[in-house]
Amino acid sequence: MYIRIEQIKEEGLALKFEEKAEFFPVLAEMTAQGECEFVAPIKTALKALRIGDMIEVTGEVNSRVRLPCGRCLNEYETSLKSRFDLTFAHRISGAEEIEEPQEIEISADEAGMIYFEGEAINLQDGIQEQVIMAFPIRSLCRESCKGLCAGCGSDLNEGDCGCDRQPPDGKFSALKNLKLN
Repeated sequence: MYIRIEQIKEEGLALKFEEKAEFFPVLAEMTAQGECEFVAPIKTALKALRIGDMIEVTGEVNSRVRLPCGRCLNEYETSLKSRFDLTFAHRISGAEEIEEPQEIEISADEAGMIYFEGEAINLQDGIQEQVIMAFPIRSLCRESCKGLCAGCGSDLNEGDCGCDRQPPDGKFSALKNLKLN
């Protein structure tokens, strides 16, 4: 997943990639640990443009993944889709490093730059990051998922288990009988 700088003409460069999740180290580790299972390859469509000394890469990644529900623990499939804008800047080799730390104000654009060396940009880390950010924050098979019974562990989506789900008397239960004038 490389873009060679000399391939980027004035009108830009459009590319499409399709790779298995195992190609990306962090995604392969997530799969090996049982956090998810990719059921489709990672598809990437992007366009690279030269803007001065920088390369602006815009695109979209998508795939399908099987995840465990955060409430009932049943597995379900969902799509992952993310649009991205990445800015790459050529790292100047041989630049002297400053020995004494100085306060330098940087702009928001500079903070988001990804530096590269040589004549090619490796997109693997950037695309992997976009796929990870496309994961749902809270993995739910559906919004109405009832989850598991705290008493017996039954899946409440399949029906009532018969357990008493009244909250237990806590440390403030003595206050419920308190009468204020």
